[in-house]
Amino acid sequence: MDLSAFLSEQFLGFLLVFARLGSALMFMPGFGEQPVPVRHRLLFALALSAALRPATPVDAAMPDGPLDLAVILGTEITIGLWIGLTARVLLSALQFAGYQIGTVAGLANAFGPQLGSFEGSTMVASGLLIAGVALIFATDLHHVIIGALLMSYDVFPVGLIMPGDLAQQIVRAAAMSFWIGVAITAPFYVMGLLLNLGLGLANKMMPTLPVFFVAVPVLIAAGLLVLALSGPALFRGFLDTFATWLGTMSF
Repeated sequence: MDLSAFLSEQFLGFLLVFARLGSALMFMPGFGEQPVPVRHRLLFALALSAALRPATPVDAAMPDGPLDLAVILGTEITIGLWIGLTARVLLSALQFAGYQIGTVAGLANAFGPQLGSFEGSTMVASGLLIAGVALIFATDLHHVIIGALLMSYDVFPVGLIMPGDLAQQIVRAAAMSFWIGVAITAPFYVMGLLLNLGLGLANKMMPTLPVFFVAVPVLIAAGLLVLALSGPALFRGFLDTFATWLGTMSF
């Protein structure tokens, strides 16, 4: 094998690895966050692809012509986007829970900066997303993410795509994300029901009571208290589910 053929083979192998890993890192929680500059994300994807390229089985699936290369590249990009978007769907459980907590606790109209979402967020939703992303790195879950990207070659061989399975799994991920969000918000639903019921009874017994001015600070204080008490269990439930999916790529 001459030098030009060797370099061409190495470049094509790196391109195939970058197509999957780079596409996945575009939306992967922790690595693909909007506040991270695009150049930094691109450089990290290039460095990670170069580091993991020797451990991937791309050499056994090298294309024979331009058409085969285009098909394999499209397949790898699709798989990478599926991995990143499914992980982002799971992270959206925290955003959904933040919206619900903000509604129950009277903070729904307090808008915050966007983080990990495609639209405006409330302060609670932004806070939960920031905490979730920070815990991914604090618990070394980012190492599991990198391992899952490498393990994806065992689940989805190079050039092989299963559209039915991908669609089924992302639907299951959306259902699991909704379930996690509802489970996280359950204590706040109970708190809001009890407080509103108590304030309603108090208003019946004391018609002159300014319920609105009394209820808002009580709801906010109670919501923040419940959030502080349930925070560890809240994030543990999300991180356990996220780590389980990274280890199996399925539910």
